[in-house]
Amino acid sequence: MTGVQVAGRSAVQAGTPGGLLLGVDFGGTKMAVGVADGQGRLLAHERVPTHAEQGAPQALERALTLAAELVAAHGGRLAAAGIASPGVVRPDGIDLAPNVPGWERLRLADAVRERLDVGTVAVDNDLNAAALAELRLGALRDADPGLVVGIGTGVAAAVTVGGRVVAGHRGAAGEIGYAVTGAPWPGTMLELEFSGRALDRLAAELGVPGGAAGLADRAGDPGRFRDVLLARVDELARHLVTCCLLLDPQRVVLVGGVAGSDLIRGLLADRLAEVLPHRPDLVLSAFPDQAALLGAVTLAREAALV
Repeated sequence: MTGVQVAGRSAVQAGTPGGLLLGVDFGGTKMAVGVADGQGRLLAHERVPTHAEQGAPQALERALTLAAELVAAHGGRLAAAGIASPGVVRPDGIDLAPNVPGWERLRLADAVRERLDVGTVAVDNDLNAAALAELRLGALRDADPGLVVGIGTGVAAAVTVGGRVVAGHRGAAGEIGYAVTGAPWPGTMLELEFSGRALDRLAAELGVPGGAAGLADRAGDPGRFRDVLLARVDELARHLVTCCLLLDPQRVVLVGGVAGSDLIRGLLADRLAEVLPHRPDLVLSAFPDQAALLGAVTLAREAALV
Protein backbone atom coordinates (compact mmCIF):
# COMPACT_ATOMS: atom_id res chain seq x y z
CA MET A 1 0.00 0.00 0.00
CA THR A 2 1.49 3.32 -1.07
CA GLY A 3 2.42 5.66 1.74
CA VAL A 4 2.91 3.06 4.46
CA GLN A 5 6.16 3.21 6.40
CA VAL A 6 7.30 -0.32 7.29
CA ALA A 7 10.27 -1.08 9.49
CA GLY A 8 12.05 -4.40 9.72
CA ARG A 9 10.09 -6.54 7.27
CA SER A 10 11.24 -10.13 7.31
CA ALA A 11 10.43 -13.09 5.10
CA VAL A 12 7.10 -14.62 6.13
CA GLN A 13 5.31 -17.48 4.42
CA ALA A 14 2.12 -16.48 2.66
CA GLY A 15 -1.05 -17.29 4.54
CA THR A 16 -1.59 -16.61 8.22
CA PRO A 17 1.14 -14.84 10.23
CA GLY A 18 2.61 -17.03 12.93
CA GLY A 19 1.85 -14.96 15.98
CA LEU A 20 -0.27 -12.16 17.33
CA LEU A 21 -0.99 -8.91 15.54
CA LEU A 22 -0.97 -5.57 17.34
CA GLY A 23 -2.94 -2.52 16.27
CA VAL A 24 -2.64 0.95 17.80
CA ASP A 25 -4.80 3.90 16.79
CA PHE A 26 -3.48 7.22 18.09
CA GLY A 27 -6.11 9.95 18.20
CA GLY A 28 -6.18 13.49 19.45
CA THR A 29 -8.69 12.59 22.18
CA LYS A 30 -8.41 8.82 22.63
CA MET A 31 -5.99 6.01 21.83
CA ALA A 32 -7.12 2.48 21.01
CA VAL A 33 -4.92 -0.57 21.38
CA GLY A 34 -5.90 -4.04 20.18
CA VAL A 35 -4.41 -7.51 19.91
CA ALA A 36 -5.61 -9.84 17.15
CA ASP A 37 -4.95 -13.36 15.96
CA GLY A 38 -3.23 -14.10 12.67
CA GLN A 39 -6.49 -13.73 10.77
CA GLY A 40 -6.88 -10.20 12.08
CA ARG A 41 -9.72 -11.03 14.48
CA LEU A 42 -9.57 -8.85 17.58
CA LEU A 43 -8.95 -10.82 20.76
CA ALA A 44 -8.92 -7.82 23.07
CA HIS A 45 -8.87 -4.04 22.80
CA GLU A 46 -8.94 -1.07 25.12
CA ARG A 47 -9.27 2.70 24.82
CA VAL A 48 -7.48 5.25 26.96
CA PRO A 49 -7.51 9.06 26.87
CA THR A 50 -4.69 10.74 24.97
CA HIS A 51 -4.32 13.66 27.40
CA ALA A 52 -3.05 15.67 24.44
CA GLU A 53 -2.34 18.74 26.55
CA GLN A 54 0.34 16.73 28.39
CA GLY A 55 2.31 16.16 25.20
CA ALA A 56 3.31 13.33 22.89
CA PRO A 57 5.87 11.37 24.99
CA GLN A 58 3.42 10.45 27.75
CA ALA A 59 0.77 9.42 25.22
CA LEU A 60 3.18 7.15 23.39
CA GLU A 61 4.48 5.66 26.63
CA ARG A 62 1.01 4.86 27.98
CA ALA A 63 -0.12 3.33 24.70
CA LEU A 64 2.94 1.09 24.47
CA THR A 65 2.60 0.05 28.10
CA LEU A 66 -0.99 -0.98 27.44
CA ALA A 67 0.09 -2.79 24.27
CA ALA A 68 2.72 -4.77 26.17
CA GLU A 69 0.14 -5.73 28.81
CA LEU A 70 -2.38 -6.95 26.22
CA VAL A 71 0.23 -8.98 24.36
CA ALA A 72 1.48 -10.55 27.60
CA ALA A 73 -2.09 -11.37 28.67
CA HIS A 74 -2.56 -13.42 25.51
CA GLY A 75 0.72 -15.24 25.91
CA GLY A 76 1.79 -15.00 22.33
CA ARG A 77 4.58 -13.75 20.14
CA LEU A 78 4.04 -10.60 18.11
CA ALA A 79 4.27 -11.24 14.39
CA ALA A 80 3.79 -7.58 13.44
CA ALA A 81 2.40 -4.27 14.62
CA GLY A 82 0.34 -1.71 12.75
CA ILE A 83 0.14 1.91 13.86
CA ALA A 84 -2.44 4.51 12.79
CA SER A 85 -1.38 8.09 13.44
CA PRO A 86 -2.72 11.55 12.64
CA GLY A 87 -0.74 13.44 10.02
CA VAL A 88 1.71 12.50 7.32
CA VAL A 89 4.07 9.82 8.61
CA ARG A 90 7.75 9.96 7.64
CA PRO A 91 10.52 7.63 8.90
CA ASP A 92 11.99 10.47 10.96
CA GLY A 93 8.86 12.31 12.08
CA ILE A 94 5.26 13.26 11.40
CA ASP A 95 3.88 16.30 9.58
CA LEU A 96 0.43 17.93 9.91
CA ALA A 97 -0.39 16.57 13.37
CA PRO A 98 -0.93 19.67 15.52
CA ASN A 99 -3.40 18.33 18.09
CA VAL A 100 -0.80 16.67 20.35
CA PRO A 101 2.23 18.85 21.16
CA GLY A 102 5.47 17.16 20.16
CA TRP A 103 3.85 14.53 17.93
CA GLU A 104 5.86 15.72 14.93
CA ARG A 105 9.11 14.61 16.60
CA LEU A 106 8.09 11.01 17.19
CA ARG A 107 9.63 8.09 15.31
CA LEU A 108 6.73 5.72 15.81
CA ALA A 109 8.04 2.64 14.00
CA ASP A 110 11.35 2.77 15.87
CA ALA A 111 9.64 3.30 19.22
CA VAL A 112 7.25 0.39 18.76
CA ARG A 113 9.90 -1.97 17.42
CA GLU A 114 12.29 -1.26 20.27
CA ARG A 115 9.75 -1.25 23.10
CA LEU A 116 7.82 -4.36 22.04
CA ASP A 117 10.64 -6.31 20.40
CA VAL A 118 8.74 -6.76 17.15
CA GLY A 119 10.58 -6.79 13.83
CA THR A 120 7.77 -5.74 11.48
CA VAL A 121 6.04 -2.42 12.13
CA ALA A 122 3.79 -0.65 9.60
CA VAL A 123 2.73 2.96 10.21
CA ASP A 124 0.23 5.00 8.23
CA ASN A 125 -2.11 7.94 8.53
CA ASP A 126 -5.18 7.14 10.63
CA LEU A 127 -7.72 7.89 7.88
CA ASN A 128 -5.72 5.83 5.40
CA ALA A 129 -5.81 2.99 7.91
CA ALA A 130 -9.58 3.44 8.30
CA ALA A 131 -9.96 3.35 4.52
CA LEU A 132 -7.94 0.13 4.37
CA ALA A 133 -10.31 -1.42 6.92
CA GLU A 134 -13.28 -0.35 4.81
CA LEU A 135 -11.66 -1.88 1.71
CA ARG A 136 -10.91 -5.21 3.35
CA LEU A 137 -13.74 -5.54 5.87
CA GLY A 138 -16.35 -2.86 5.39
CA ALA A 139 -18.39 -0.68 3.09
CA LEU A 140 -15.83 -0.31 0.27
CA ARG A 141 -15.38 -4.00 -0.49
CA ASP A 142 -17.81 -3.64 -3.40
CA ALA A 143 -17.45 0.08 -4.19
CA ASP A 144 -14.91 1.87 -6.38
CA PRO A 145 -13.83 4.64 -6.16
CA GLY A 146 -14.46 5.28 -2.50
CA LEU A 147 -14.16 8.21 -0.15
CA VAL A 148 -13.77 7.82 3.61
CA VAL A 149 -14.46 10.92 5.69
CA GLY A 150 -13.36 10.98 9.31
CA ILE A 151 -15.09 13.37 11.71
CA GLY A 152 -13.49 12.98 15.09
CA THR A 153 -11.23 15.35 17.00
CA GLY A 154 -10.31 16.68 13.56
CA VAL A 155 -11.66 16.18 10.06
CA ALA A 156 -9.91 14.42 7.18
CA ALA A 157 -10.57 12.13 4.24
CA ALA A 158 -9.03 9.19 2.43
CA VAL A 159 -9.45 8.18 -1.21
CA THR A 160 -9.59 4.59 -2.49
CA VAL A 161 -9.22 3.61 -6.13
CA GLY A 162 -8.88 0.10 -7.51
CA GLY A 163 -8.79 -1.50 -4.09
CA ARG A 164 -5.94 0.66 -2.85
CA VAL A 165 -5.67 3.77 -0.70
CA VAL A 166 -4.30 6.76 -2.62
CA ALA A 167 -1.65 8.38 -0.44
CA GLY A 168 -0.67 11.25 -2.75
CA HIS A 169 2.75 12.56 -3.73
CA ARG A 170 3.80 13.42 -0.16
CA GLY A 171 1.37 11.16 1.67
CA ALA A 172 -0.96 14.07 2.34
CA ALA A 173 -3.93 13.16 0.13
CA GLY A 174 -7.20 13.84 1.89
CA GLU A 175 -5.99 16.40 4.43
CA ILE A 176 -9.16 18.43 3.95
CA GLY A 177 -8.93 19.83 7.47
CA TYR A 178 -6.57 22.39 5.92
CA ALA A 179 -9.11 23.41 3.26
CA VAL A 180 -9.72 27.16 3.04
CA THR A 181 -13.07 28.33 4.28
CA GLY A 182 -14.63 31.70 5.08
CA ALA A 183 -13.77 35.22 3.91
CA PRO A 184 -11.84 37.39 3.33
CA TRP A 185 -9.08 35.33 1.77
CA PRO A 186 -7.51 33.16 3.05
CA GLY A 187 -10.19 32.85 5.70
CA THR A 188 -9.58 29.98 8.08
CA MET A 189 -9.16 26.20 8.05
CA LEU A 190 -12.11 23.85 7.71
CA GLU A 191 -11.02 21.92 10.82
CA LEU A 192 -11.42 25.08 12.90
CA GLU A 193 -15.02 25.39 11.69
CA PHE A 194 -16.16 21.78 11.58
CA SER A 195 -14.62 18.96 13.60
CA GLY A 196 -15.26 17.36 16.95
CA ARG A 197 -12.99 19.87 18.65
CA ALA A 198 -14.57 22.83 16.81
CA LEU A 199 -18.07 21.69 17.76
CA ASP A 200 -16.99 21.19 21.37
CA ARG A 201 -15.83 24.82 21.42
CA LEU A 202 -19.03 25.97 19.78
CA ALA A 203 -21.14 24.12 22.34
CA ALA A 204 -19.18 25.73 25.17
CA GLU A 205 -19.69 29.19 23.63
CA LEU A 206 -23.43 28.53 23.43
CA GLY A 207 -23.60 27.20 26.97
CA VAL A 208 -24.62 23.72 25.83
CA PRO A 209 -23.29 20.88 28.00
CA GLY A 210 -21.98 17.68 26.45
CA GLY A 211 -19.80 19.14 23.73
CA ALA A 212 -20.47 18.18 20.10
CA ALA A 213 -22.91 15.42 21.07
CA GLY A 214 -24.86 17.75 23.33
CA LEU A 215 -25.08 20.38 20.61
CA ALA A 216 -26.34 17.82 18.09
CA ASP A 217 -29.02 16.77 20.56
CA ARG A 218 -30.16 20.37 21.13
CA ALA A 219 -30.17 20.99 17.37
CA GLY A 220 -32.71 18.25 16.78
CA ASP A 221 -35.51 20.81 16.89
CA PRO A 222 -35.77 23.98 14.76
CA GLY A 223 -34.32 27.05 16.39
CA ARG A 224 -31.11 28.83 17.27
CA PHE A 225 -28.99 25.76 18.00
CA ARG A 226 -30.00 24.04 14.79
CA ASP A 227 -29.26 27.16 12.74
CA VAL A 228 -25.80 27.55 14.24
CA LEU A 229 -24.92 23.89 13.75
CA LEU A 230 -26.29 23.91 10.21
CA ALA A 231 -24.00 26.79 9.28
CA ARG A 232 -21.02 24.68 10.36
CA VAL A 233 -22.30 21.56 8.59
CA ASP A 234 -22.65 23.62 5.42
CA GLU A 235 -18.92 24.42 5.52
CA LEU A 236 -18.06 20.72 5.52
CA ALA A 237 -20.72 19.95 2.91
CA ARG A 238 -19.22 22.46 0.45
CA HIS A 239 -15.87 20.71 0.59
CA LEU A 240 -17.40 17.23 0.37
CA VAL A 241 -19.28 18.34 -2.73
CA THR A 242 -15.98 19.36 -4.30
CA CYS A 243 -14.39 16.05 -3.31
CA CYS A 244 -17.27 14.17 -4.90
CA LEU A 245 -17.14 16.22 -8.10
CA LEU A 246 -13.41 15.54 -8.39
CA LEU A 247 -13.48 11.82 -7.56
CA ASP A 248 -17.02 10.72 -8.54
CA PRO A 249 -17.04 8.12 -5.75
CA GLN A 250 -19.46 5.23 -5.74
CA ARG A 251 -19.70 5.39 -1.96
CA VAL A 252 -18.80 7.85 0.81
CA VAL A 253 -18.19 6.25 4.20
CA LEU A 254 -18.32 8.31 7.39
CA VAL A 255 -16.22 7.30 10.41
CA GLY A 256 -15.45 8.89 13.77
CA GLY A 257 -17.42 9.91 16.82
CA VAL A 258 -19.20 12.95 15.33
CA ALA A 259 -20.23 10.88 12.30
CA GLY A 260 -22.40 8.85 14.66
CA SER A 261 -24.89 11.73 14.91
CA ASP A 262 -28.02 10.88 12.90
CA LEU A 263 -28.76 14.59 12.57
CA ILE A 264 -25.36 15.53 11.16
CA ARG A 265 -25.35 12.60 8.73
CA GLY A 266 -28.84 13.51 7.59
CA LEU A 267 -27.93 17.14 7.03
CA LEU A 268 -24.85 16.17 5.03
CA ALA A 269 -26.83 13.71 2.92
CA ASP A 270 -29.44 16.38 2.16
CA ARG A 271 -26.76 18.91 1.17
CA LEU A 272 -25.02 16.48 -1.19
CA ALA A 273 -28.30 15.33 -2.74
CA GLU A 274 -29.36 18.92 -3.46
CA VAL A 275 -26.41 19.79 -5.68
CA LEU A 276 -24.55 16.73 -6.97
CA PRO A 277 -25.48 15.58 -10.48
CA HIS A 278 -24.34 12.04 -9.60
CA ARG A 279 -25.04 11.15 -5.99
CA PRO A 280 -22.82 8.64 -4.22
CA ASP A 281 -24.08 6.38 -1.48
CA LEU A 282 -23.47 8.08 1.87
CA VAL A 283 -23.20 5.54 4.69
CA LEU A 284 -22.02 5.26 8.25
CA SER A 285 -19.22 2.75 8.73
CA ALA A 286 -20.23 -0.53 10.34
CA PHE A 287 -17.42 0.18 12.82
CA PRO A 288 -17.24 3.99 12.97
CA ASP A 289 -15.26 4.15 16.22
CA GLN A 290 -12.96 1.24 15.39
CA ALA A 291 -12.16 1.78 11.71
CA ALA A 292 -8.63 3.09 12.29
CA LEU A 293 -7.87 0.38 14.88
CA LEU A 294 -9.06 -2.37 12.54
CA GLY A 295 -7.06 -0.70 9.80
CA ALA A 296 -3.97 -0.76 12.01
CA VAL A 297 -4.45 -4.49 12.58
CA THR A 298 -4.87 -4.95 8.83
CA LEU A 299 -1.67 -2.99 8.23
CA ALA A 300 0.11 -5.38 10.60
CA ARG A 301 -1.29 -8.46 8.92
CA GLU A 302 -0.47 -7.35 5.39
CA ALA A 303 3.04 -6.25 6.40
CA ALA A 304 3.68 -9.63 8.08
CA LEU A 305 2.72 -11.46 4.90
CA VAL A 306 5.08 -9.54 2.62
